[in-house]
Amino acid sequence: GNHPEEDLALERELLADPKERAEHIMLVDLGRNDVGRVATPGTVDLPGVMQIERYSHVMHISSTVTGVLRPGLDAWDALRAALPVGTISGAPKIRAMQIIDEIEPARRGPYGGGIGYAGLEGEMDIALALRTIVVGPEPGPDGRWLYHLQAAGGIVADSDPDAEFEETVNKAAALARAIELAETAFCGPQGPETISGSAGASPPDTVKP
Repeated sequence: GNHPEEDLALERELLADPKERAEHIMLVDLGRNDVGRVATPGTVDLPGVMQIERYSHVMHISSTVTGVLRPGLDAWDALRAALPVGTISGAPKIRAMQIIDEIEPARRGPYGGGIGYAGLEGEMDIALALRTIVVGPEPGPDGRWLYHLQAAGGIVADSDPDAEFEETVNKAAALARAIELAETAFCGPQGPETISGSAGASPPDTVKP
């Protein structure tokens, strides 16, 4: 919003939206199932439910699912159980991933994966790559750089196509802003004449045969 009062109004509107609530509850249930695959029975918990997280261009409903890892399993088992998360794959997860592979013209590359670290003591901290930019190793024949921006929204039966498209554009806008700031920092206020961006091309080396 343009001011704190508008932010609060948008927050209340988001939490009261039946479509957003239904989508979130479905994904929380999917997350609980994923955690339950590697957690000690009876330890799966929801310490935070239907909370609002604010970012530069969007707001999200957020819930936290936790569990105690079963004896004999490690952080890699937990990661395998979690990825790809339901917010990226959809549900039911296996069939949704099959459909994604069938209809999407380009590989997702880093989008939807995890970025973080794994320590020698077994600890792991991974963040989901929900907004990504893939840049080619060198500019094209015309001297222009091509950026592949990746962002998306969750689709359910009663989704409004226009609203979902607007949400996706708002998410990608933060990435475009990062490019603008980088151009200004390295090339001055006018930016480079040879740099341009695109959200429509496939990321390098990810086009399906």
